[in-house]
Amino acid sequence: MASEIVKLVAQKANISEPIAQIAVNTVLNFLKGKLPPAVGSSLDSLLGSGSGAQNNSLGDMGNIADTLGSLLGKKQ
Repeated sequence: MASEIVKLVAQKANISEPIAQIAVNTVLNFLKGKLPPAVGSSLDSLLGSGSGAQNNSLGDMGNIADTLGSLLGKKQ
């Protein structure tokens, strides 16, 4: 999934993939530093290179969105 994000950023920002990789890594590291460790590890597993991360990406993305919503005060 991470490579898909890098390609999307490269395309949308009209930059090379190596520069997009730096941008994506910077944003992810920033988020992981600001979020609770459980959410950071969820991001790692979601964007990991293993096949499990890609197969479960929709479920993981929903879990991450729910967690972020709770952290940001989203009303249930």
